[in-house]
Amino acid sequence: MPRQVDHEERRRRIAEAVCALADSSGLEGVTLRDVATRAGVSMGAVQRCFRTKQEMLVFALDHIGERVTERVSERARPRTDTTADPDPASATLARVLGEVALVDEAHRAEARVWLAFVAQAAVTPELAAALRNRYTALHPLLVRLLGEGRADSPDTDGDVDAGPDHEPHEAARTLLALADGLTTHVLIGHLTPQAALALLHTQIGALTRTSPPAALPANGTGGPPPANDEEESAK
Repeated sequence: MPRQVDHEERRRRIAEAVCALADSSGLEGVTLRDVATRAGVSMGAVQRCFRTKQEMLVFALDHIGERVTERVSERARPRTDTTADPDPASATLARVLGEVALVDEAHRAEARVWLAFVAQAAVTPELAAALRNRYTALHPLLVRLLGEGRADSPDTDGDVDAGPDHEPHEAARTLLALADGLTTHVLIGHLTPQAALALLHTQIGALTRTSPPAALPANGTGGPPPANDEEESAK
């Protein structure tokens, strides 16, 4: 009797192989042969799962995107511990955006893979469309959490009127763009993860008129804070 093949499992293995290759050397030189070798399958098996290389790359991008989405959903889920006060929506929003930014050390490999796909998407319309779909799917959650954060804020009574950037949909786009950009800044060492999270908290505070946590470092490089004007003039 011929052995049953789990095609979805094989597709996932191939996607993991693509991501591993992207992590080690980027996507530019990835070939079907490389992927087949890494996945432990034949080239024919890869071609039976995916008609084209672009189809394979889009599936791999969706594969890693689903992992991020699962963590975002977990972060956005209300706590079930009824003995504790519920987290303010702004704190939930910060956790969600922290997942999107991939600044945690445990997600550094995912950050490298994600940026490899972003770079490839600049010249691959299919990947660009997949990325746009991912960002679009996040938008309603960010808008909802922003609205809840403003309702929670003692400064606003749920009403923020501080220019067009504070319109909920524009504010959500601002936060998503910031989180996405922080992936690069942390990965290349321009910002520490702590500094990136501090920037997120600051921007969330500005868009909801809540005070950002003071405990997070304000220095963007993780080093000593810059000298102030009086110190500079004394030199």
